[in-house]
Amino acid sequence: MAKSSPLEGAQQIQEMLVTYAKQETVEPLKTLGRYLGFGVAGSLLMGLGVLFAGLATLRLTQTFSLFSGSSWASMGPYALALAVLLLSMVLIYLAMSRAKKKVLS
Repeated sequence: MAKSSPLEGAQQIQEMLVTYAKQETVEPLKTLGRYLGFGVAGSLLMGLGVLFAGLATLRLTQTFSLFSGSSWASMGPYALALAVLLLSMVLIYLAMSRAKKKVLS
């Protein structure tokens, strides 16, 4: 059995500390960055989808003569599109709160 010098022991401790630091800090930060990236991309895509859904609702109500000839002809489609978007926000909030309660239980 060969004796190890104090210098070799210090180098082993340094290598072990560097490996431990990478394992406990760098790798979790990479994972967190990946989750954050997917979250930002998902929220941007959801926002774009909601925007297009609102515009589609607005254009759909403007093409039908549902409000023509009344005082609501100019503001009616906008009010209806806003109501649809608000209703979808409420439904999303309720679904998220239900999922949160399910996770916490």
